[in-house]
Amino acid sequence: MESEEMDPTAPTGAGAQAGAVAGASAGAAAGAAAGAKAGAAAEAAATGTTYEPVWTFRGYKMRPSEFNTAMVHYYRAEIQRSNVWRSRLDTTTNWAVVTVAASITFVFAAPENHWGVFLLVMLLVMLFLFIEARRYRYYELWSLRARLMETDFFAAMLVPPFAPHADWDETLAESLLQPQFPISRLEAVGRRLRNNYLAIFAILILGILLKLYLHPFEARSAEMFIERAHLGPLHGGMVLIGLAAFLIVLLFITLVSQGLHDASGEVLPKYDIEDFLGDLWPLSGENGDKTPNPESAWSRLSRRSRRRSQVLAMVVAANPQRLAERIIAELHRGATALHGRGMYLKQERDVLLVALTVTEIEQLKAIVREEDPHAFITIIPAKEVVGQGFVPLENG
Repeated sequence: MESEEMDPTAPTGAGAQAGAVAGASAGAAAGAAAGAKAGAAAEAAATGTTYEPVWTFRGYKMRPSEFNTAMVHYYRAEIQRSNVWRSRLDTTTNWAVVTVAASITFVFAAPENHWGVFLLVMLLVMLFLFIEARRYRYYELWSLRARLMETDFFAAMLVPPFAPHADWDETLAESLLQPQFPISRLEAVGRRLRNNYLAIFAILILGILLKLYLHPFEARSAEMFIERAHLGPLHGGMVLIGLAAFLIVLLFITLVSQGLHDASGEVLPKYDIEDFLGDLWPLSGENGDKTPNPESAWSRLSRRSRRRSQVLAMVVAANPQRLAERIIAELHRGATALHGRGMYLKQERDVLLVALTVTEIEQLKAIVREEDPHAFITIIPAKEVVGQGFVPLENG
């Protein structure tokens, strides 16, 4: 019986099966990649345009439309996470309010109920404050990412130059890879104090003073009032001084943290309080009567709140005439040349003064960069710009 000859290099048994599976997988991957490339080529041939892949992973290339879809879903996820942590902030505040209300009801229910319950409640409210400050820092982290996409990605689609900010992606990626709290613990505590807890502590201290004065009967003298404030071995005067010192510390924290504005999830005031109150409650109308004018109060305030921030740009460049022509043609903004003299190089130059909105700053920088890479730009915030191209003079 003749023996069948076999190729010594041919795989046998399990090796042949594994090789077949690997070959099939490799063929499928190659086919998928080839199909993707063919689909992209067909799409480019049909539309007559080509695209640069935004993201590549194992042979798969993401189109710009797919990238935008991914960013929209990611934005929705960050908004959802911000809402969850915002509700946690409200939950902690509710704990504090309910605890204070229950303690007030108990202490004033009968003269024999001791006022020291308020001190225990103050400790609980302090604990709630620090818990809420910690949650607030987490909320600011998620809110920062959502706000970054709103200001530097979505808002950039609506106004010139219709492109995201230069380093928005680096900032977002750094926050994703190495998360860090955007605000300090001091700012978090200060903001929660100003928004909620300072009033809660003031109510507790007022409750202590009322309890000492009213129960078991009205105090007839300061000595009787101080005597009722005795707490074990502690003299009543020391207790009252301690309460006053505690309130002063809270006020100090509130004032120190008032200048911190790193929070991105807060709607911070953009105008000073005098201007706001002057528009909200005008003292007299245009005719001198005491009746508030709705046009000067509510309507003007509403229009101002919907207005984009306005700035003045001062540009020093080598060719101001050419630069002014491009600003007029591309930005549709006017430019005024102010004659000046550079004191460092002792050169006579024209300085361009341009009024524009905050969303046009990047396009102005791009134009100046193309015309003169060594130019000098100064951006000055403007309180209000009234005139052609902005708000008409009769409505200002």
